[in-house]
Amino acid sequence: MNSFLKEKFGEKVFKISLDGGFSCPNRDGKISNTGCIFCSERGSGDFAGNRKFSISRQFEDIKNMMKKKWKKGEYIAYFQAYTNTYGDIDTLKAKYDEALAQEDVVGLAIATRPDCIDDDILNLLQEYNNKTYLWIELGLQTVHDDTAKLINRGYNLNVFEKALERLRLKNIDVVVHTIFGLPGENQKDMLDTIKYISKKDIQGIKMHLLHLMKYTPLMRLYEAGKLNFMSQEEYIDVVCKAISILREDIVIHRLTGDAPRSLLVEPKWSIKKWEILNAIDNRLKSENIYQGLYFYTN
Repeated sequence: MNSFLKEKFGEKVFKISLDGGFSCPNRDGKISNTGCIFCSERGSGDFAGNRKFSISRQFEDIKNMMKKKWKKGEYIAYFQAYTNTYGDIDTLKAKYDEALAQEDVVGLAIATRPDCIDDDILNLLQEYNNKTYLWIELGLQTVHDDTAKLINRGYNLNVFEKALERLRLKNIDVVVHTIFGLPGENQKDMLDTIKYISKKDIQGIKMHLLHLMKYTPLMRLYEAGKLNFMSQEEYIDVVCKAISILREDIVIHRLTGDAPRSLLVEPKWSIKKWEILNAIDNRLKSENIYQGLYFYTN
């Protein structure tokens, strides 16, 4: 993703992760009260800004931290925590506008659920797509509805398909989230999700490892001895195979995720993020694997 954004904008582009203060229908009782079983108390926004502060304050705080390491660049305002189209139009517009008004912001990234994009929201997103660079992140995680039910995702695959189709009819870029290592899934199941995604009209993908964090519903499976975790070698293997069958024009935004050390229970090896990324890179080089290698044979 870094090289894609640098090529698009001509210089280094950073994401500023924001918490817009939204909730989620999978938490507030509309669908359920518990959320997806892996989701942290901060709605997957553990590294986003502090929701007690304004968008401007969050942006400035994170930008100043980044400037200690990188002196120059432009920014994507990334609404990461919870469901960022889950609100009334006026509130959404105010939040998005405030983010876009920050200095050197060149685009918006909005993480949401496919069941939280109605006609009014779709029209609003189209407005932003017409005036700035925009992508929408949809949390699919898995193509298998039985797994989706187990993790309490709260919607079936056809809901994702309809949302994707409607976004693409508006020419809005879509980035899809997947998780490897979900309960009950083997490597074939995980790669079936990648095969499915590769044949859809998407522009980006995030590959995540299942993290077990404290205070999540997933802890109940763990404590009951019903949860197995991938080894580092197994994860590297499935990621490399996923890359090989992924359509070559899909931008890879992430190859592994992060979890706060204070909350992470398992797998412990996932803390060594750069070791994992380097191992993936070495495997790709040593075995001459590249994106799209086997796309047309699957």
